[in-house]
Amino acid sequence: MPFLAFSISASSADLTLSASVVSDNEKSITSRYMGYVKEVRVKEGDVVKKGDLLYSIDSKEIDTALAQSDLAIAQAELSYQMYQSQYANAKLNVERHQRLFAKDMVSKAEVENLELSASNLKAMSEIAQKQIAQAKQKRQEVHNQYRYLDIKAPNDGVVIAKHIEAGEMALAGVPALVLSDITHLKIVAEIAESYLGTIQIGQNVRVDIPSIGCKSEGKIEAIVPSSNPMTHAFKLKTSFTCHEARAYPGMYATIVVGER
Repeated sequence: MPFLAFSISASSADLTLSASVVSDNEKSITSRYMGYVKEVRVKEGDVVKKGDLLYSIDSKEIDTALAQSDLAIAQAELSYQMYQSQYANAKLNVERHQRLFAKDMVSKAEVENLELSASNLKAMSEIAQKQIAQAKQKRQEVHNQYRYLDIKAPNDGVVIAKHIEAGEMALAGVPALVLSDITHLKIVAEIAESYLGTIQIGQNVRVDIPSIGCKSEGKIEAIVPSSNPMTHAFKLKTSFTCHEARAYPGMYATIVVGER
């Protein structure tokens, strides 16, 4: 924010600062998953309500992943059925050879080999059963991605930046929009270092936003060093209330700081 003007009234010790309305809560809107943007419903300057659709992402990649997960489930179920059938036959064969062994018609080694084979088939059947459960869980995870394709406003706000258009690739974690929360607004001004001795946190101030006719009482909530040390200025953040008029980020305002 550029250095803002300030003045002292000749008739009093009031300090008048030029200021701006800012949002105390700006959000970078990103998508959770990568995909092509199907449509963008907003533009810079639009006022949106909580839950409004901002943009949507094409579902083709998720459709493909869902089809692959369905195939994985089918393959796991087929393997399970095959091992179950083989295990059932192996058990019958073991039982038959155990009866033959009791009559000394087959050797003990033959019975043990068949028992080992049946045990292996049982283990493979159990593995296939676990693979079915894992494949179904994976499918559910893929299916859950559909709800993240429609990106909605997390709160009331104003779109102050737009970095994406329909047809472009939305990347996970990369800001597509910046939404400024209009329900948590503050007034911010810059004050020269030499005037810090005249103000304190919690001090009452008078706020004026001329464009909407809002005159309000407020309090100094924070005094923050400027990011530019060359200006020797500090940022002053104050509260305010406009009961009837609606203020928006970027509006010009003034802050009048009186004697403590």
